[in-house]
Amino acid sequence: MSSNTPNSFLSSAISTLSGTVSNLNNELLEYVNPEKPTHDHSSVYYKRIYISQFNLGDQAIEAKFSSPMQIADGDHMIIAEYPKDGAFQVLAYSNQTQQVESHENWIILILGALFFFAVAIDLLNSELVIEGALVPKLFLFGFTLVAIYMGYRALLIREAIKLISS
Repeated sequence: MSSNTPNSFLSSAISTLSGTVSNLNNELLEYVNPEKPTHDHSSVYYKRIYISQFNLGDQAIEAKFSSPMQIADGDHMIIAEYPKDGAFQVLAYSNQTQQVESHENWIILILGALFFFAVAIDLLNSELVIEGALVPKLFLFGFTLVAIYMGYRALLIREAIKLISS
């Protein structure tokens, strides 16, 4: 198992790990919309999170993605991760054995961040904010924070992709 930590500002928290997969356990976490009609079995009302728990060398890894990871016991993998709440969150992975790379879609996150920034700018120019009303200012603050988080997360995923590709 090897580990690599880059030196750039944005990716200072991201590290790469490589090794052989062992003790693989795949799970599916499914959330149901409480407002879903009971007679409708459409998948639109479900949010699926695929969780893969495995050891990479001697390190325990838990990866959560919107699609299942393409891995098996004995595969050689490179993952890009960052610490979050005392554990590591996998941003991207490259399965060297099956020659598969995967990550979440950073472009959609950037587009979402731009949308939230546009709403925040529109709120900034509204009469209620100019007059000093509290609720629109709270919405302005909330939309700005969501946009910053989405943009930061998109840039982290992009850096992770660069790390596993090199």
